[in-house]
Order: sequence, then structure tokens, then C-alpha cells
Amino acid sequence: MDKPAPNSALLVIIAVLLGVIAALIAGILATSNGGTTATAIISGGAGFGSTVSLTLFIMKSLRVL
Repeated sequence: MDKPAPNSALLVIIAVLLGVIAALIAGILATSNGGTTATAIISGGAGFGSTVSLTLFIMKSLRVL
């Protein structure tokens, strides 16, 4: 089994930060459309989860991670 690259933790942190940005944008857009706070939280959570998953999948596919 290969050892992970020393910068793999930094790449995971970048993926999480991208997820936070996507969550904030999704929450703001949900609220601006007249949604409730609960709708904004659900939208933000979905945006966070999908962005982090997709980013980590792409990094793994490109063998960066």
C-alpha cells in the first residue's frame, strides 16, 4: 500500500473549505428565494456534502490524493 503524500491533509482541508463556500452560497440562495432558516440549513448541508465528496473523488481519480 502506498503512503499518502505529505500534503494530503492540506488537500483535504482545501476540499472542506470549498464545501464551506458552497454551503454558504447555497444557504444564501435558499434564503433569498423566500425559504426559511431550516431550508437554508438543509440546502447548505447538501451543498457541503456534495462538494466535499465530489472534490475528494476528483482528487482521488487524478491520483493527487
